[in-house]
Amino acid sequence: MSLHQRPHQKPLAADSLHVSTGPASSAPSRPLPLLTLPYLFSLLALLLLLALLFPWGPPRHSSPASPWRAYTLQDAAAFAAAAGNGTIVLAAVSGPYLPFLSNWLISVRRAGRADQVLVIAEDYETLERINAAWPGHAVLIPPAPDAQAAHKFGSQGFFNFTSRRPRHLLQILELGYSVMYNDVDMVWLADPFPYLVGNHDVYFMDDMTDVKALNHSHELPPPGKKGRPYICSCMIFLQPTEGAKLLMRKWIEELKEQPWSKKVKSNDQPAFNWALLKTVGQVDVYLLPQSAFPTGGLYFKNKTWVKETKGKHVIIHNNYITGFEKKIKRFRDHKLWLVDEHSDESPLGKL
Repeated sequence: MSLHQRPHQKPLAADSLHVSTGPASSAPSRPLPLLTLPYLFSLLALLLLLALLFPWGPPRHSSPASPWRAYTLQDAAAFAAAAGNGTIVLAAVSGPYLPFLSNWLISVRRAGRADQVLVIAEDYETLERINAAWPGHAVLIPPAPDAQAAHKFGSQGFFNFTSRRPRHLLQILELGYSVMYNDVDMVWLADPFPYLVGNHDVYFMDDMTDVKALNHSHELPPPGKKGRPYICSCMIFLQPTEGAKLLMRKWIEELKEQPWSKKVKSNDQPAFNWALLKTVGQVDVYLLPQSAFPTGGLYFKNKTWVKETKGKHVIIHNNYITGFEKKIKRFRDHKLWLVDEHSDESPLGKL
């Protein structure tokens, strides 16, 4: 037999083949199924892990941080003062006061002083809203107080809100700028700066309703029944002098000594008047003329006086009344709610 020949094999006999007729071996054997319970759990765990590592959908881009959160008082003050030869017009607001801010701004713009305005925003939403419409004119000085509690007169939130005022003013003075502070429930009828005569440390307006003579004294009025004067902390002009800084520091001290309590629901004004009284002779002060800077208790309630002093009014303060709606109604009644028909004149536009 050669190496390339295969041997012939005999076919197997039929009876030599093993043929099973039992039911158990009638079907071919199959591998174990994959979809067992442990396998399903493992698959689910793998899918969850992949979902965490590779989130579905397009990549998400986080919104960039607002540049205004890093905007400092030093930057903001320099921006506003550049338009006013080193003088800033300052206001402070939280969200609920934005309509009053807009109303006040219309009057300030008409007087040609809007570019000098710097607004201390007391919450981040207000900071963003103002700077979105009017870039650079708002700054927030941390920490921000509770914005929702800051608008109710007599509340602890209102005290916390107003008690920050002398700190803001002192910081601006220490930067070397002059500053005029206004509450935003005011309206300018004329430019107040020509009335800042002389070269005094501090200028302010009386909060008393008693009518003064047109040529009244410009010195600090004598104390009233509570042992202190009744000067309004709503409108103050300060020059960056040692006397003005001393007054601000004393105001801060007085606020610490007279904290808010449920029994004595104070605000910042009594402390300001005690500071004025306790620094007599150390600070050169000037009381602005009542005919130009009347308190709301006089302007809105004494029609005879208003007629007698017609044409002399410069800034009107909507005080001696509480509540947003009441203040707005009184402004409307006296045609001083400017945002109704002149919102296009506001740097903030229509809110």
